[in-house]
Amino acid sequence: MTPLLLQRLEQLEALLRDHHHWQETPPSASALASSQPFCLDTLEPLEWLQWVLIPRMRALIAAQQPLPQNFAIAPYFEIALTAATPGHAPILHSLTQLDALFMDDPA
Repeated sequence: MTPLLLQRLEQLEALLRDHHHWQETPPSASALASSQPFCLDTLEPLEWLQWVLIPRMRALIAAQQPLPQNFAIAPYFEIALTAATPGHAPILHSLTQLDALFMDDPA
């Protein structure tokens, strides 16, 4: 799963960049230290993808640590993003593909 996961993370990063959601300046340390899910109180949803999800997943892979199981973030982003968000549909599709890697196999 690791190569496919890295591919999905790269795809997500490319989409964020292509649709001008990628930021060059990181948020403050206090914004990243939020205890709220998705840093709701300190970051915008797409900032959370860039500054929390992508780096944490890459760090887990690099350290050969266990990956999350039954992980699903696409439902949150279906609500958090509006149709007016540039790249709305491809970003949601990418997140759905990412989620699929973490779901238990029903077979």
